[in-house]
Amino acid sequence: MTTAPAPQQTPDSAYAWMRLWVSLALMTIGGVGMYSVTVVLPRIQAEFGVVRADASLPYTLTMVGFGLGGIVMGRLSDKFGVMVPVLIGAVGLGLGFVAAGMAGSLLWFSLAQGLLMGFVGTSATFTPLVADTSQWFLKKRGIALGICMSGNYLAGAVWPPVIQHFVGTVGWRQTYIGIGVFCLLTIVPLALMLRVRLPLQTVQPAPLGAAGAGAAPPRASDRPLGLSPALLQGLLCVAGVSCCVAMSMPQVHIVAYCGDLGFGAAQGAQMLALMLGMGVISRLGSGWISDHIGGLKTLLLGGVLQGIALLMFLPFDGLVPLYVVSGMFGLFQGGIVPSYALIVREYFTPQQAGERVGSVLMATLFGMALGGWMSGKIFDLTGSYKAAFLNGIAFNLLNVGIVLFLLYRARRLAIGPGSQKTA
Repeated sequence: MTTAPAPQQTPDSAYAWMRLWVSLALMTIGGVGMYSVTVVLPRIQAEFGVVRADASLPYTLTMVGFGLGGIVMGRLSDKFGVMVPVLIGAVGLGLGFVAAGMAGSLLWFSLAQGLLMGFVGTSATFTPLVADTSQWFLKKRGIALGICMSGNYLAGAVWPPVIQHFVGTVGWRQTYIGIGVFCLLTIVPLALMLRVRLPLQTVQPAPLGAAGAGAAPPRASDRPLGLSPALLQGLLCVAGVSCCVAMSMPQVHIVAYCGDLGFGAAQGAQMLALMLGMGVISRLGSGWISDHIGGLKTLLLGGVLQGIALLMFLPFDGLVPLYVVSGMFGLFQGGIVPSYALIVREYFTPQQAGERVGSVLMATLFGMALGGWMSGKIFDLTGSYKAAFLNGIAFNLLNVGIVLFLLYRARRLAIGPGSQKTA
């Protein structure tokens, strides 16, 4: 049950920072549901005797469930506070990992991943925490969101080597069951630390650093950027799908790619950890940048750099170059997804934060799901990942195009985020 805040429990207070570190820990633990399946993908393919595209299906369902669950959990967060969905997520992750570890077929493994771990579990430790963090910070919202969402990448840096170690020593099934027990025992007490709920009437949009010192806080508009809210959100969703189709190729298939090149799954897991570890640095840096230039420009910067990194995978397939390019890819693309959450908070009202953030983040996760499956399918058709990288580059160009259009609208109207002025 949520409780009312004490006088010292206000936005930007020491209490708000405490909540941020708890949210970071929760997202790091809960993110295991997203990354575990990428590590065990070769084991799943071998055990169930399926092709690469079919072995990618559990990841796809996990991300689809993650995205759809984000909307539901976001609404629950708007209505009951963040603690309730996080507690639900703890149960989902615990049961999901145990059920997947005991699955006798690819179908049941995929359902456990998609429904329990994706829809119920990991989604509850992502979207509600992002929306909640955006409410508790006004002056440093960009960097706060960057820190919070770093948990998603910190999970990717921490969990793959740990999972790979235990898979190699005790097997993937026992590893999954152990993770389920760990999630349940750690997430519940952390969730109880977030029972205080901030009244939404105390939440105001933060002034954008780029608007200049002393600028008045922008207010949400009925026609942001001269567009209807539905159209703006739709464009953000299409951009989210596009950028994450591109993003998913290295993140989902780097372990399998290294195996195909003869380097082994352990090296692939290390590259994934490096990629996502650098993503943590990227998210922190992008958070700081976004406090000064805004969400749209930060999104454009990340999209352009991600495209450059994807291009670098094409000519280099040696072990050392792959480590370098993987690190570069993580450093370049880590700030993309947090930018969407910041853009939503810049242009829409705080009362809609959970649902609208959930919808946009759902689109990014759907892009990860679609891209993960598409890359596996392209590999099955061509016998190579080269065409899959080219597919990702094409989707990345679509993302950059949409962001350029939105920036054009902002410049043409000469307004800051959330202004009341319309076309």
